[in-house]
Amino acid sequence: MTTNTEQWTPPTGPQTAALPAGTWWDAVRVPEDIGEHALGVLGAQSGAVINDRCNTLYWLIAPGSAATWNLYRVNVLGAVEGVATYLGVPPVDRLTRPGTHWRVPFTRDGYLTDPRLLYKALIRALLATATDGRRDGR
Repeated sequence: MTTNTEQWTPPTGPQTAALPAGTWWDAVRVPEDIGEHALGVLGAQSGAVINDRCNTLYWLIAPGSAATWNLYRVNVLGAVEGVATYLGVPPVDRLTRPGTHWRVPFTRDGYLTDPRLLYKALIRALLATATDGRRDGR
């Protein structure tokens, strides 16, 4: 698989830019409650993570590397023949709210997360959030 991941950098202007998933990266979309658990599991092994204004986290991974995933509350945004999917990507220096920002900052040499590690972290996060819900009587 040949990708353009080495040539990609986030926008440098003041605005969030809508960029196509599947070209430089795919994005793994996760609700914030699950995402925070997964971040705790991954620790320093996490690549860059985008947090949007709807409290959703997005990990960037190599294009096509999660095409077969089927996890509850987890969506993979990538290139699908005939359908364009875009993700709002903040400027590289936007690290806090309000609005879409980098939850884990972009770094040129480590913005992609290893999809195998992310998958395992998401499984653990899903199990933890399901257990937390049962403990609370939900």
